[in-house]
Amino acid sequence: MQRSQYDIRKICKIHKKMKYERTYIENISYHLPDKVVTSDEIENILTPAYKRFKIPKGQLYLWTGIKERRIWDTNYSMGEASFEAAKKSFKESNVSPDDIGMVIYSGVCRDYLEPAIASYVANKLKINENAQLFDITNACLGVLNSIIQVANAIETKQIKAGLIVASESSRHIINQTIAKLLEENDIEVFKKSIATLTGGSGAISLILTDESIASKKRKLKGYALQNACIHNNLCVWGPKQGLLGETISDINTDSVNVMKYGITLAKKTFEQFKTKLKTNEEKIDKIICHQVGSVHQKKVLEALNINAKKDFVTFEKLGNIGTVSLPITAKIAEESGFLKNGDSVAFFGIGSGLNCIMMGIDW
Repeated sequence: MQRSQYDIRKICKIHKKMKYERTYIENISYHLPDKVVTSDEIENILTPAYKRFKIPKGQLYLWTGIKERRIWDTNYSMGEASFEAAKKSFKESNVSPDDIGMVIYSGVCRDYLEPAIASYVANKLKINENAQLFDITNACLGVLNSIIQVANAIETKQIKAGLIVASESSRHIINQTIAKLLEENDIEVFKKSIATLTGGSGAISLILTDESIASKKRKLKGYALQNACIHNNLCVWGPKQGLLGETISDINTDSVNVMKYGITLAKKTFEQFKTKLKTNEEKIDKIICHQVGSVHQKKVLEALNINAKKDFVTFEKLGNIGTVSLPITAKIAEESGFLKNGDSVAFFGIGSGLNCIMMGIDW
């Protein structure tokens, strides 16, 4: 009974302060498809639509800053992609599957409705039988939400380590959008489909640990979050007839208002972030944002008054890979030497819903 009361008090304290004391991001790994699809290739397929709408070639890159993206082979499993990323995490760290007390799959794309994709990955990795296994989805913020869940469990001493995996695939939605645009004769439909054509594919794995087994790198400081759920209808993707319907709709995105209200939400969240973590624009050395495109990046940085030199991007070569964009970008930024030991780093995520999470890490 005493332990239960302690946990409840501790959890309430964490949620109120949104700050952490003993949690580290031990490892980030990623797994990418081999197949590359360029924006030029997509536009070549869309030549009849471009002629119909009198759109010159090259506009997709000019609008988004995305030259290419990766695509998985047909029917490649999201669970398998996550497993491949997780194998790298264990290989690159001193943590073993026996240390893991929680596994969360946090991608939007799924192989099936049940069981949890986390169960598939845990079985492949031979995770110990006492670990909690479940899935979380929240548009492009699933990984950041999962980090909060695992960190809360570590801070309350429920677990010593947790594994987060996620995979995304854009093959289906890009093919469906291309087919739709070749049939449609409405420029408004074209405008609302641009965001879909930026999609990429990839998988990630993160291991979070308690300080007692951590390598003492990438200390999680805390987070801030806000929602503007009044705008939940601005970006919608899913079955037209409900979860069990046979007809799958493509993404319907009001890009202009997603950016407009998303930036408003980001500014509000950033003010909370600076207060909670006692920081400011000058004290933040580097930032890693969810990867949408060039216009979005420029507008967000301007709104938050952050120097673009502090930002690292991957959207030009990888596109927007949903939940896995931010962690993949962070890992590549570390591999390239952009993120260095001792940097004060901020993760900025804005997703459909609308939701925003900003997270601080001492790299």
